[in-house]
Amino acid sequence: QVQLRESGGGLVQPGGSLSLSCAMSGDTPSLTLLAWYRQVPGKKRELVAHIISSGDTYYIDAVKGRFTISRDNAKDTLDLRMNYLKPEDTAVYFCYGERGVYYDDADYTYKPREHWGRGTLVTVSS
Repeated sequence: QVQLRESGGGLVQPGGSLSLSCAMSGDTPSLTLLAWYRQVPGKKRELVAHIISSGDTYYIDAVKGRFTISRDNAKDTLDLRMNYLKPEDTAVYFCYGERGVYYDDADYTYKPREHWGRGTLVTVSS
């Protein structure tokens, strides 16, 4: 099993910076994909960025050039550095990890084993 716990959220002014960290514990070496998602009340949770085992990263267009995702294997953390924050970045940010797949015989498909943190609130406001 894997446990994920986010920290670092808070209130920041537009144009400011904030760093989020996700402390990981359990079978963390088996995590092949790690990501940050965010969710605004009343809206669907959206992917912000992900990093895979090779170190390759992906960012949605809305944060490209402003956010940086990184994994620190020594500390067992997943980090998100957010610069030039905008009010539209306001959301609850969730840490996410995938650990292999399992076969779901309810619909005969393979699905990733998903792990989620509880989230941390980021508010960008003056």
